[in-house]
Amino acid sequence: MTIKDISLISNIFGFMRFNLLIKKKYKKKDNFNIIIIGIPSEITCTGKPGSKLAPTSIRIESMHLIWEKYKWPWNFKLNKKIKIIDGGDLIYKTGNIKNLNYNIYKKIINILKIKKNFLILGGDHYITLPIIRACKKKYKKISLIHFDAHTDTYYEKNIFDHGSIFYQIKKEKLISKSNIIQIGIRTYIKKNHPFKIITSEEVNNSSHKNILKKIKKIIKKNPTYISFDIDCLDPSYAPGTGTPVINGINIDKILKIIRNLKNINIIGIDIVEVSPIYDPSNITSLTAATIANEFLHIQTKYILKKKKWKKK
Repeated sequence: MTIKDISLISNIFGFMRFNLLIKKKYKKKDNFNIIIIGIPSEITCTGKPGSKLAPTSIRIESMHLIWEKYKWPWNFKLNKKIKIIDGGDLIYKTGNIKNLNYNIYKKIINILKIKKNFLILGGDHYITLPIIRACKKKYKKISLIHFDAHTDTYYEKNIFDHGSIFYQIKKEKLISKSNIIQIGIRTYIKKNHPFKIITSEEVNNSSHKNILKKIKKIIKKNPTYISFDIDCLDPSYAPGTGTPVINGINIDKILKIIRNLKNINIIGIDIVEVSPIYDPSNITSLTAATIANEFLHIQTKYILKKKKWKKK
């Protein structure tokens, strides 16, 4: 027998109180469609620290999302249509970047092999690189939607850097440059930048429908990965981050864009660079939890749609 609990402060374990299922290796028979995993790492952080605390903080703030029958504006309740679980946090040897890489890669390979979807709570942005390597191993061709204030294509002699991950993705030929779109950029852009960019100014001054057209033109019908750096948003919505940049995307526009990605084959998502220690109000962690909730809704819609296709 289960007990219903809509308290905002009790029994805070899994994200939105989804059941915990923490295993070294998952199997196809495990009863879930989407798994949430935290990666509490900030090994490659070059700005203000604190992102290793984000998975726990985001889970705590997710309690504010559970009391409604349906999360507005959706008309269904998560975990009623499909099964979502919280897989806890990735375990790795503290301070060991190679072990972190290996454990992320193996975990994502395991999840993709059994044909499950995933949502990752970072952590600094470096975690995206080993995740993409795992996705490339599974899929011959993938696309990438990258929300960020920075391009993260900066050349560094040290390959373990959260500011050079998309430079490495291009260098390793993990994703075709024609299938990568970066949204919310408002920092230095090199000449001959290899990827399609939509600046934060363009996002805020355009309709979400126009932005979606540009996204879909780039990603085509490929399996798509989404990397969401919280600093793509204006710091007034998300002050708790290591490298905040003013004049970011407003929250209304980002939610409209996310909600209309529901017909895309999204294989995985990460939300990164939340640093709770710089936001005593916890509004940044609440924003990240809310965005995670929206991503779970669009993943659910696509999974249900795919099930209908199989029945026909």
